[in-house]
Amino acid sequence: MRVILLILMLFPLMSPVKVQAMVDPATSAAVSTANLDLLLERAMAENLIAGGVVVVGNHEGILATAARGQLSAAPGAPAITDRTLFDVASLTKVIATTPAVIKLLDEGRISLTDTLSRWFPELAGSDKGNITVLHLLTHTSGLSDVMVGQDRSVEGLVRKVAAQRFRGAGSGFEYADINFILLGELVHRVSGERLDKFCREEIYEPLGTRDTSFLPSRDGADIAPTSGTQGGVVQDENARRLGGVAGHAGLFSSAYDLARYARLILGRGTLDGTRILSDNAITQMTTPYACNNGRIKRALGWDMASPFSAPKGTYFSDASFGHTGYSGSSIWIDPQQDMFVIMLTRRMDYRNVHNFNQLRRNVSTYAAADVKGVAGELAPVAEVEKIRAQVIEASAALINPPRRGRIASLKWREERRAAKCSVKPGRRVLQARAGHRGAKVSKVARNDAGKVRATAKKHRSLAKS
Repeated sequence: MRVILLILMLFPLMSPVKVQAMVDPATSAAVSTANLDLLLERAMAENLIAGGVVVVGNHEGILATAARGQLSAAPGAPAITDRTLFDVASLTKVIATTPAVIKLLDEGRISLTDTLSRWFPELAGSDKGNITVLHLLTHTSGLSDVMVGQDRSVEGLVRKVAAQRFRGAGSGFEYADINFILLGELVHRVSGERLDKFCREEIYEPLGTRDTSFLPSRDGADIAPTSGTQGGVVQDENARRLGGVAGHAGLFSSAYDLARYARLILGRGTLDGTRILSDNAITQMTTPYACNNGRIKRALGWDMASPFSAPKGTYFSDASFGHTGYSGSSIWIDPQQDMFVIMLTRRMDYRNVHNFNQLRRNVSTYAAADVKGVAGELAPVAEVEKIRAQVIEASAALINPPRRGRIASLKWREERRAAKCSVKPGRRVLQARAGHRGAKVSKVARNDAGKVRATAKKHRSLAKS
């Protein structure tokens, strides 16, 4: 019985499947989802994620979609698809704030050399007043993150920025949410419209991405929850304190909608005959800027080569760019090779950053190798069989873990010890400090872990029958 159950769990992984694009304009290209399915299955077996979706495409449309898991652990919960809404976290920076700023640049309403003192008079005369729009877009402002105060206002946050010590603008790359919080407020002050309304009217409605928004109106029950929050509530604490609309986080979107945005970029600002951004705006947005003596390369808002570039994988070109999100999201676009890869997940493990980045790297590598037709050069037999073996091992451990009283292996004891540590109530996973995101293992995360254990117990009882 155990063998039969294990085979049923792994059956979808055994047969490579070629799929044609089923949304947007169909294409003649075909991409195998077998390896992508396998990678998602392994991540679920390792409790990195509770489910997710990967979309691969080019300027013409979606070439392949791989999806695994459900919206929640509740019985009968809907399956995750490319239409499932996710909190995309820091993808907000490049799906909302960056194109909004670029549109204002393209219209001549602001310039990259504008200083903060021009649009934030409260910073005039301070050492922060000479920070430029370019510094904010490339994370070279020298600013460090600060928490939104009890007044829950941008104005209070700006006062904290004015008071903080910093090493000076242009001194080097330091990723910080505050840069894009200020840019989101900049859009508001220049256009007279809040960031969410500006993006809806100027980008999302013309683009046809009707499900992409801040403060989603859809029932939270059909939105993928993030650890610590229910579906439809942004995970990032600063974004919540700012009312759910901020330049660094707060956007909700689907893989389908993000694919349309990626196609817009690959189409040089035009999608389905509708021009939304000018060709010059796309060029300006994706021009690389060298930081830290050339060791880091950033575009405007976008990452190109940095410690955050795991989704670049192996086969994306040096001209490619993308971004990651703390909630388990990522997007990477390659105009030189006309392809993109999007991944959205229900992330569970926020401590194992190395393995999660490896998941991002592997997803992009396998997807790009298939699109480029070099999958056979990717050491497929050795690597894919290795991944398949890991999935089988993890699934077998879930179905038939060591019984009490049996001498467990050192590896199993270490994993159990780590699991116990990871679900201690109130334990900090990351320390909230300047330049880093803070997070706690929440009641929702503990409930998810409990549901996973209950599912494992059910599997064991089935296996005994």
